[in-house]
This record gives sequence, structure tokens and C-alpha cells, in this order.
Amino acid sequence: MSLPQRDAPRDAFVDLASFRTELYACLTGRRDALFELSDALLCADGPVRTLVELSLTPEYRRGHGALYGGVNRGHLDVSRLRRALVGLPLPRTAEGQLVLAVDVSNWLRPDANTSPDRLFCYTYGRGRGSAQMIPGWPYSFVAALEQGRTSWTAMLDVVRLCPWDDAIAVTAAQIREVFQRLYVAGQWQIGDPPVLVVADAGYDVTRLAFLLTDLPVEMLGRMRSDRVLYFPPPPQPPGKVGRKPKRGAEFAFEVAATQPAPSVTTATDTTHYGKAVATAWDRLHPLLVRRSALAEYPKGELPVIEGTVIRLQVDHLRGDRSPRPVWLWWSGTAATAGDVDRLWQAFLRRFDLEHTFRMLKQTMGWTTPKLREPAAADRWTWLVIAAHAQLRLARPLAEDLRNPWERPARQGRLTPARVRRGFRRLHRKTPQPTGAPKSTIAGPGRPTGTKNRHRARVHPVGKRDKPDPPLSS
Repeated sequence: MSLPQRDAPRDAFVDLASFRTELYACLTGRRDALFELSDALLCADGPVRTLVELSLTPEYRRGHGALYGGVNRGHLDVSRLRRALVGLPLPRTAEGQLVLAVDVSNWLRPDANTSPDRLFCYTYGRGRGSAQMIPGWPYSFVAALEQGRTSWTAMLDVVRLCPWDDAIAVTAAQIREVFQRLYVAGQWQIGDPPVLVVADAGYDVTRLAFLLTDLPVEMLGRMRSDRVLYFPPPPQPPGKVGRKPKRGAEFAFEVAATQPAPSVTTATDTTHYGKAVATAWDRLHPLLVRRSALAEYPKGELPVIEGTVIRLQVDHLRGDRSPRPVWLWWSGTAATAGDVDRLWQAFLRRFDLEHTFRMLKQTMGWTTPKLREPAAADRWTWLVIAAHAQLRLARPLAEDLRNPWERPARQGRLTPARVRRGFRRLHRKTPQPTGAPKSTIAGPGRPTGTKNRHRARVHPVGKRDKPDPPLSS
């Protein structure tokens, strides 16, 4: 796909038309059925409740058999679609920095005993201590974040986590590949600010920073409040002999007595949280031991991963007058007051990704189909992401078709759901590369009175070793 320069003005309709043409080229098997399925997903009235109901929309001119045939037996060039996504206009900060967020969202399949590669997915409950582990398919997403409060993100990549995967290693490889595609597409150039990657407490942010140390990437992640880090060892007095200490003083998040005077302190008045006070301590590192991920690390000293710890304390939250502090770890050192404010505000923007997940699940029906094969689930996931990308491109073109009880949206502040509501009017003006459907006659199917004698295999749930590849004949 031919793309204009990064800083040149772009025409929104040209970007949308070009992406639709590129999406059709990415569909290499049953492309007409899959392309019209994505159009039906964008033009359907209301949330997607079942997959087969999309075959009733006017934009889908084929039958429900072709719909399921495309999802189960179609083919998608994922590499080409990934390159097309990073070539679209991406949001940046005022300094021109790209801010990416990584997170995992689960496609829960508790009753799908015949579906392979399911894992126990951690799901939050409504009450304290009511979280559950439910079988499903976890997907790791990477998205570019916008500035300010918004429900928009630019989805760039998705990978399904398999039972034999190391989640941190897969995430590091995913970030590395996304950065390489950004560099090839011209979205990041030498001399630009490093790409900031934001993660939540479920990630080992220090290990991610170590795995990505050769890239111009900064890692920012939340740490649990019971963590203990260490300062660098003090210099040895002149003339002292003996082994140099490996680490310095202890820094416990929950013990104020172990926390010296911070190197940076900032205070910011916010709209919803009162005064936000951020304090930072420089050059803190975790204690690494030879187990788990470092069990096979080469002999010798383990690496020292230094960074900056930021403590964010606000006056109040909605419904909570005594909020606990948030602890962040940044892979850089020597942070200034401007860096501290930039970092904790970027971390708050990470929660915009939760709005995208809710849009994909509740409105676009990402986890609605009851698909058996993981390959079909991956194919449907990429179709949903491609549809969401079209909504983002249509954002400046869509009309505000609001209901009588809804407030008018401000200029340029349409939500993804409202853009989808008016996408049908734009759909008529966009390229339609699919061909007309051919008339067919349904097959005879299974003879009446016979039973299916091919029982599906029941697959176990949970972590396991990678299966051996099949022997070639």
C-alpha cells in the first residue's frame, strides 16, 4: 500500500479507501465472504449478539454457510495486515513520541471441552476476593495510545498465548516486531524520541526492559505495593579490601523508614482526583535469582536492571476517599520533573485500552462466536481488529447520528460506537472490491436418521510442554 509521508496532511477518505483495498488483498482464501463479513460487522444495527445474524445484513450478500465457511476455512495474510496497520496515521504526544500499551484480554470458553490450546484465564469478580480462573484463549494486544481522555486506541498487533508459551518472552518478541514494522513504515526514525511502552502490574516490567535493552524503547509499568528493590552499592572506602557488595540499601514500598528523600517531587492539580503528588527515586533495581526465567542464564553475575521508581498519590478516587498509592517503574534513569509528570500521565492513558476491549467484546462481538478451532478464532480476531481500524479512519468523516435522549458529541469527540452507527452511510462511497455471489444449491447433508460417529477429541486445559511437530512423510 502506497503511504504518504508521516508529517504531510492526509485525506481521511483516501486513507479509509486505501486500507479497505489493502484489507481485501490480505484475504487470500474465501476473500469475498470474509470481506463482506467485516462490512456486516461495521454496518450491523446494534451490538453483535450472534455471528450468524450478520448474514442477514444487506452488506452481506451471501448465505450463512459461506459465512461460517469463511471463518473456519478462509485464509488471511497476517503479516501483510500487520504492515498495513502500522502504516496508518498513529497518535503521538506533543513531543512526537509514540506511546504503546500492552495488555492481555481473554476469550473465555469454559464449556468448549473439544477446543484445543485453552488456558486458565484470570477473571476479575465484582467483589473483593471473587476472582476466578476460567478456561479460555488469552490474547496479547499492542495498541498506540492517544493523549487526553478518550476511548480510542490504534490496535497494531495481537497474538494468542499458547499453553507452552512464556508470556513475558512472547510479549517482548511482539513489541520487538511491532517496533521493527514501525521503523520500516517510517513511523519511527533515527532522532525521534524513544517509544514508550506502558504495561500493568501483570507484567514483569524489569524483565521486559532487559529483553528490549537493545531497542530505543522505554518500559513503564506498575509494580505491586509489596515489592522490595535495592539501591546501587555505595563506593568502597579507599584502601578497603574484600568483595564489593552486590547491592545497596533496601527500598520497601510498604515501609516508609526504608525510603530516603526522593530525587524528584511534583504536584499537579487534576480534574477528577484532586492533587496528584508524584515522587521519584533514581537507580533502583530488583533482586534477581537463578530460578524461573533466569534458571538457564549463563554462568556469572546476574544483570543489574536499574530504573526509576515513581510513587503516585492522589487525594481521592470516585467512590474511594482513601486511595492507595500507585507504584511505577521506568526503565530510564536521571528523571527530571517533566519526565515524572509525563510518565504517570502516560500510565493513566493505558486504561483507554480497557474501553477498546469493551467495544470489541460488547458491541462488535469479538468473543461472541462459539468457534472450536483456535485458527478460526485468530482469523475472526483479525477481522474485528481490521473493522476497528476502519472505524478509527472514519472518525473524522462520520456523522453524529445520536438518539433523541443522547447529548450531542463535541467536534471530533465521537465515540467508536457512534462512528459505527453512521458507518453505513460511508460504506456506500467506499471501494467495494468483492464480486457478486454465485447461485448455489445446498448439499444433501447427513442422511436423516444417521448419527455422527466421529466424536471430537477432548483437550486438556492449562500449561504444558510444546507438542512435537508431526513427522513428515
